[in-house]
Amino acid sequence: MSVPHVTIEVYRGSGGRNAVKFRVERDALGEAVSFVARALPTRPVVPVLSGLLVEADGDQLMLSCFDYEVSAKVTIAADVGEPGTALVPGRLLAEISRSLPSADVEVVTAAGMVMLTCGNAEFALVALPLEDYPALPELPAVAGTVDGAVLATAAAQVVPSASRDDTLPMLTGVCLDFDGRALTLAATDRYRLAVRTVTWEPAEPKLRASALVPARTLADVARSMGPGRPVTIAFSQPGPDAARPADGMISFEGGGRRLTARLIGAEFIRYQSRFPASFDVTAELAAGPFIEAVRRVSLVADRATPVQLAFRRDVVAIEARSDGRARALESVPVTFTGASQTISFNPQYLLDGITAAALSGHERSPADADPTAAAPHAAGRIKLEFTSPAKPALISWVEGDATPGAGADSQAADSTELAGNGAATHAVASEVPVASEELSAPGRGEREAADAAPFRYLVVPLRVPAVG
Repeated sequence: MSVPHVTIEVYRGSGGRNAVKFRVERDALGEAVSFVARALPTRPVVPVLSGLLVEADGDQLMLSCFDYEVSAKVTIAADVGEPGTALVPGRLLAEISRSLPSADVEVVTAAGMVMLTCGNAEFALVALPLEDYPALPELPAVAGTVDGAVLATAAAQVVPSASRDDTLPMLTGVCLDFDGRALTLAATDRYRLAVRTVTWEPAEPKLRASALVPARTLADVARSMGPGRPVTIAFSQPGPDAARPADGMISFEGGGRRLTARLIGAEFIRYQSRFPASFDVTAELAAGPFIEAVRRVSLVADRATPVQLAFRRDVVAIEARSDGRARALESVPVTFTGASQTISFNPQYLLDGITAAALSGHERSPADADPTAAAPHAAGRIKLEFTSPAKPALISWVEGDATPGAGADSQAADSTELAGNGAATHAVASEVPVASEELSAPGRGEREAADAAPFRYLVVPLRVPAVG
């Protein structure tokens, strides 16, 4: 069976012929167009910024876009008949590329129109004015490289904690903290703080800098860069003043793909000081059973009700209710130290934290780096630490035997004890202390403790008023 190919020819002007013609595999073109189209602006300031730039030269085809804030570029192999450049409507080309049948594709552009034919399907697109399109940004100095799978996992663990509220741009970003061979990613939305430290290879061994990257950009990097391939990070470094965050553009490049974005011009919080030095209560739970139990119980919770974790001896009862409509209760074994306590969380925040912690047990490919999806159960445990139901709790990952040293004999008794009177409870949300202090503090906070876990997720519990 022959591999489907795309043939594109571009003819410009009415008085002469300036042809752009190339032949490329249909699937390779579809993936490349899809990658670049994700960086296109939703509401471009000027129509030309909605275009996707096509450049054919030698034996390569380059597709790119740039709207003065974000740029994307991908290079793929192609059989180029006539080198040249054209600008086509980006999102429309992406939709067409995804729907092409398994057949050769021919594209011819003449008199300002791009004609695409595939089998019995024909498309005609209006070419955009090439002379009005901005040049791609110049790349800053290379800072170092990191494995694509490692970066994808770290991004999947941290990005969900970034805020989606644009009124405070600093909270919509992920802080990349560079300290020698340690690269730390941190994000917060006031209600939780996620931090992940990985090893990378800096161009300068003594590099110390920080950069605040839009969370959406980092999520796209995690999804787009191939696993097992090095990703090169480049940004304008602030110089000897390491406390000042980098500004300008940051670039991520790997596997023939490059994504750049303008850094957020703000300083991140001193996140290291937000983590308590010790806790009064420690619980360790097998990752798989705990995640699945919380996922099931959360099905009956709504926006106003929490998921409650009641720790009793060697079992934790997980409970959620919706006002007068439903109730769920499930118990799982736990290794527990400290006084018996009940603590409540926003269901989604709890799920984000424990699924992100479980990602530490195995590196995930970008295609699987969805923190909301069920992760394969690695051998390891979720560690939950807290001091009281009103103070932030810390979620982290513990390698080793996934089965806590606890039996299930007491589960039934504890479930009955924790069932309560069946009344619905409503949580009172308060702003998280992890970001409540001065937000203008420099992003490079105090150094991490030597024994700090690679991934840490600090989340403020919900306060549940007493019933009756």
